[in-house]
Amino acid sequence: MTVKRSRSGSRVLAVLEAIARRQPVGVSALARELATDKSAVQRTIMTLADTGWIHPAVGAPTRWRLTARILAVAHMGHSGNDLRQRARATLESLRDECGETVLLTVQDMLGFVVIEAIESRHMLRTVPHVGMAVPARGSATARAMLPYMTLERQIQLLGKPPDAALLEEFAATRKRGYSVSDGEVSAGATTIAAPILEVDGRPSAAVAVSAPSGRMPRSNQVKIGAMVCQAALRLSHRPTSN
Repeated sequence: MTVKRSRSGSRVLAVLEAIARRQPVGVSALARELATDKSAVQRTIMTLADTGWIHPAVGAPTRWRLTARILAVAHMGHSGNDLRQRARATLESLRDECGETVLLTVQDMLGFVVIEAIESRHMLRTVPHVGMAVPARGSATARAMLPYMTLERQIQLLGKPPDAALLEEFAATRKRGYSVSDGEVSAGATTIAAPILEVDGRPSAAVAVSAPSGRMPRSNQVKIGAMVCQAALRLSHRPTSN
């Protein structure tokens, strides 16, 4: 028996995704993008606002943006993730070896999200939280994973094809096995990341070490980069030999 689809449910999801892409965004712009009646979009927005998914941005006219609820739900969805459970011992071992905060990050629709964080025991440390959104530009996670993605997925995340400078950066990441972001996402913090790869070479996640930049001179970056690569390799699915 054919089950009838919910048009109102589809509209709610479409509006939520459009807000995520363009936030902060107003009702008129959403209606134009979705080619939908403005009053229908307005009703959907009120439903999302009343249930805590979106809230108005500061300033006038009224424009809407996502709340942190979507990250909490993403975290709950990933909490039983096999990779997260499988990676825990490796991440803890890496934290103990390098002494810094260790992260496990996966792809999201519009970027990346932290699904595990093992904090450093140093008094002064970086503390990215589980559920934190990681940008597709400037982050070590993106730089570690983008070189192994299809051009279509790269464009989806970056908003345009990678330019010559970025392609050169991709080649450097592939050669050394890890990427570095030095203060570009969080001032005073340096992050080193390496990709976790599937059998076919696609990146499923990334392992990252984050620390105050003062503890990450170039010599230390090379040493920790090697540790991160080894941890990512242990979690990758390697091709089986015949």
